[in-house]
Formats: sequence, C-alpha cells, structure tokens
Amino acid sequence: MMQRAPLSRRGLLTRTVALGGLVAVPGLLTACSRTEPGSGSVAGDGDLLAKLRDQGFVRVGFAGEAPYGYKDGNELAGEAPTLHREIFKALGIKELRPTLTDFKSLIPGLMADRFDVVSAGMAITPERCAKVIFSEPEFVSPTALMVRKGNPAQLSDLASCAGKDVTVGVLTAAVEAGYARAAGVGDGRVKSLSKQQDGLDALVAGRIDAFALTGISLRWLARTNEGADVEVLDPFLPEVDGRKQYSPGGAVFRKSATTLRDAFNGELKKITGDTGRYVDLIGKYGFTANEVPPATLRTVDLCKA
Repeated sequence: MMQRAPLSRRGLLTRTVALGGLVAVPGLLTACSRTEPGSGSVAGDGDLLAKLRDQGFVRVGFAGEAPYGYKDGNELAGEAPTLHREIFKALGIKELRPTLTDFKSLIPGLMADRFDVVSAGMAITPERCAKVIFSEPEFVSPTALMVRKGNPAQLSDLASCAGKDVTVGVLTAAVEAGYARAAGVGDGRVKSLSKQQDGLDALVAGRIDAFALTGISLRWLARTNEGADVEVLDPFLPEVDGRKQYSPGGAVFRKSATTLRDAFNGELKKITGDTGRYVDLIGKYGFTANEVPPATLRTVDLCKA
C-alpha cells in the first residue's frame, strides 16, 4: 500500500476552506485543445448520461493516491471509486473504466474528453470551479492528532497543545501550521516535516509530541505502519478567526455535463444522508461518521471566490 502520498493532491498545502470563508489557490491548470473554445466542454455532454447508460460504462480519471483513488492489485479502490461505483450502478451504469494520470493532469484530461468524471477526492475550490463542475461534497476532512500510544501528554486538539509544553509536527507549507498558530501554539513549538512518514517517524523517536493532519490521512498512515507505537485521536474542526475549517472533496465533471452531475448528486445524497451506509461503503479506507459532509455545506458556496 502507498504510505507517502503527498497531500497537495487535495489542495491542503495551499488552501483553507472555512464555512463562510475561502482562501484562493494561486495558479491553476490550463484547458486542453479538444474542448469547445472558452467553455471547457465537449460536444454531446448534454446526452452524456444517456450515452453512458447505453454503453454500460463510465470512464473515470484517478491519480493513484491512497486512500482516495488507487489500484489495489487489479481492482480500482479507495474512497472515490467505491462511492462512484455505487452511484453509477444506481444510475444504470455498471462499470468504471479507469485511466491513471498525474493529479495535475486530471482536470485537463477531463476537459480533453479522456474520461467522463474525476474519481480522486479532489478538493472543491473556486479556481477549479471556474473550469469544471463539482458534485456536492463527498466528504469533509476534520483535523486530528497522532500521538504516542497512551497519549502521555493527554492531548485532544490543537488548543490542548497550546496549554502544554509540547511540540507539534506539521507538513511543510500545510494548513495545519496556521491552525496551530490560531489555536495559540507558539512558532517555536511547531516543527515542519517534509512527508507524512517523517511525521510518524519523528513521533516514535520522541522529536515531536503530536502530528497534526487530517484524520483520514493519519488513520491511513497508522494502517500502513501497522505495529507502530502510535494512536490517532478523535478528529476535530480547527477554528481560524472564529470560523470552522473544512476541506471538502467531490467528483468532477465537465461544465456541460450538468444532467450527469445532477443525477450523480441525487444518488450521492442518499449515501451521505445515511451515515451507516456511508461508513459501510468506505470505512475500510479510514472514513468515519466524522467525514460525512454536513447538509449545510454546499458546493455552490464553496465555489464562490
């Protein structure tokens, strides 16, 4: 399994999502030449749902990053493909036909008609919304702390770290450094690390007392380092300037594929509205009831600059 997937795939290294506030990502992807000029759409997308039903398969682009979308042997696995397989089956489309590509190439590949949907847990940002359309959120990514087993410092969240003489590890340039500062953790007690694995290794070695990251990623890190003397605490929503911080991800479609997107959203709502079913489907990838997106968190709001 993959242990060191970079978090930049979800935009967490350069962006913050807050309910009621957004921070922009500089510089995004350019469109490819096989799209209609100025639209990022492919002719015939208005009939795409009917076409997919007739042919019996949907082409999905993924980036090979666990636990969001990756190959497990010959099987397409992860959060997004698992949810999408369930949704497309309900829409009368039985098969996902995957195309592996670099994360940065997913939107250009979609716009160039290399695939019909992106199944990669992509973060919903205003800049991406200018080029493509997103489903409603499939998940949110609350922050969590990884600590040594037994939680010797008795930590719970970043605010608890601020009141104790502990060192918190974060990924270099990741949003968790800002979350720690907002919670009152001094800069001298925040240690930057290059990779997820570096955070676990530093924790085990005693160089840090806690490693802050999304709960999803920390649970996957613990799973792929079975036997490590660590545990992942319950996730929490950090606050910056009084606003709770979310990192929602969703499926991605060409702008003209609104019929397909709307049908997808209808089936997605049935899953995210049923916590038991949601966890049954993707719990094995580290997703819990804490990752179920609140009904009030809407893509139309997340897409506003």
